Amino acid sequence: MKNLFKLLTAVILSAGLFSSCHKIDVPVKAELTPEVYPQTDAQFSSASGPVYINLRSELATTYFFLQSMTTDESLLPTYAADWVDGNRYLELHRHTWTKDNAVVSGGWNYLSNMIGTANQTISIIDKSAPPSDSKNTGLAELRTMRALAYYMMMDMYGNLPLDTLYGSKELKPSTPRAQVFTFIESQLKNAIPFLKSAAGTSTYGKPTKYMAYAMLAKLYLNAEVYTGTQRNNDCIAACDSVINAGGGTQYALESRATYLQMFYPTNGPSQKEFVFAIPFDASTSNGYMFYARYDLNRNLGIRYGYSGSTPGAFTNPVMNLNSGSGLVNNKPSGPRCTTDQFYALFNDANDIRNKQWLSGLQYWADGSPIMVRTTNLGYDQFYSGGSPATAYTYHLNLLPLGTSRLGATSYDLGKDEIAWNTGVRNIKFIADYTNPTSRNQNNDVPLFRYADIILMKAEAIQRGGTATLGATALSLVNLVRSNRTTSAALGAVTLDDIYKERCLEMTYECWHRNDMIRFGKFETSYGLAKTNADTYRRIFPIPTTALTNNPKLTQNTGY
Repeated sequence: MKNLFKLLTAVILSAGLFSSCHKIDVPVKAELTPEVYPQTDAQFSSASGPVYINLRSELATTYFFLQSMTTDESLLPTYAADWVDGNRYLELHRHTWTKDNAVVSGGWNYLSNMIGTANQTISIIDKSAPPSDSKNTGLAELRTMRALAYYMMMDMYGNLPLDTLYGSKELKPSTPRAQVFTFIESQLKNAIPFLKSAAGTSTYGKPTKYMAYAMLAKLYLNAEVYTGTQRNNDCIAACDSVINAGGGTQYALESRATYLQMFYPTNGPSQKEFVFAIPFDASTSNGYMFYARYDLNRNLGIRYGYSGSTPGAFTNPVMNLNSGSGLVNNKPSGPRCTTDQFYALFNDANDIRNKQWLSGLQYWADGSPIMVRTTNLGYDQFYSGGSPATAYTYHLNLLPLGTSRLGATSYDLGKDEIAWNTGVRNIKFIADYTNPTSRNQNNDVPLFRYADIILMKAEAIQRGGTATLGATALSLVNLVRSNRTTSAALGAVTLDDIYKERCLEMTYECWHRNDMIRFGKFETSYGLAKTNADTYRRIFPIPTTALTNNPKLTQNTGY
């Protein structure tokens, strides 16, 4: 559902209407004044728009990089001088980042800005809007969104400055992670009575009671990491609140036949699994959703409808024929891939989730091979035979990262077609074939999904929590699997089984770093010479700019 942004951005007048640095004697004649705006649900949505716009601004870029590319799920290699970018991506992959890494700084700024925007909007509405049920709901939604930003920031940076007072110039010191945990928990519990229960178009992209319960479940499942004390029974109770929504019918697992469509650019409020999703609209502002830019191999732009990749006459379908017949390709960037270790988990041939990956020989939709035209030297930078400029045509073949000719210790894959075709690519959030004008995508991104709820409950039970509603860890894992694969159900389940199922199910949904830390796998070796096992890197450093702006902050241990 893409019309949400038209609503959210239609009337962003709050700062101008409700606050001023000057005393003006001229009577206000505008129709929207603090006495009459906001009052309705629609008006509260429009006044709250900047918070939601802030959330989507860096979710699919900076936040994804920090949550995924620091794990074995994804990495962004370099190709000679391409994508070096100050080694920011190499540092994320190899766990060698410093407080000056641009992505680390970007993540802190992204979430700090969202918290500040929420504080401002809460203050304006709280002081200006007349009392009403809509106001109570609107403020509860904003406080839930602020709690989400604090959760995301606490998960990544640990100790944070707790600042909820808009307009104060007082610098806040670092608050211990456990206290930030308690603050987030209390904010969510206080908001739940005022949040709406319904799912569907009217609440899509906005926090509901069940989004708050889902966040509590995530908070409690990771409580031992965050506070040193397990909260498994609390996690199970929060999951049950979502499972029981609408008498147990509000949310459901998508079937094997519809699993992939859940992430298409046509997704929206009809998705039965979305407890909370972030709507992206390619026609609104900058869009901010660029997954295909990073993940789609540069010779597959036309095959998957990537904007700017222009079909030719198709009489001789060979990529890179730039005139006459064939295909003119303006290429997505295509540098991001997965590690061989992560891809090895997808070893069930009957599992629909395998189809989110591009690996091996590639074909057009009609089954004919995708051929690519280059030169001998363009295909292989180490070509030493005669006629390096002679045309060379090959069948596009994406090979695992371990096949890199420069070795597993080199982050540089080279500068030729072989290099660009190295690495298995993910197309879970498939390129937006509905948008012919820009690289922005309409694919909405779920942040809390029903399958995650089921797997969180299974894990909490397996870790010692009390089973409820007649479910066991085994039955819950098999419930998810029965909607994803035609292979036989598991006869028993371990924590490692649950970890694997989470890898299969939640790929590229920004939870893998969280999972690896909780399962004790963040310090393992993988990918292109990721060997660093420093445990202090389970949280990121406070960036230099933040320390300079607020000397009361205390740097995290190890940095």
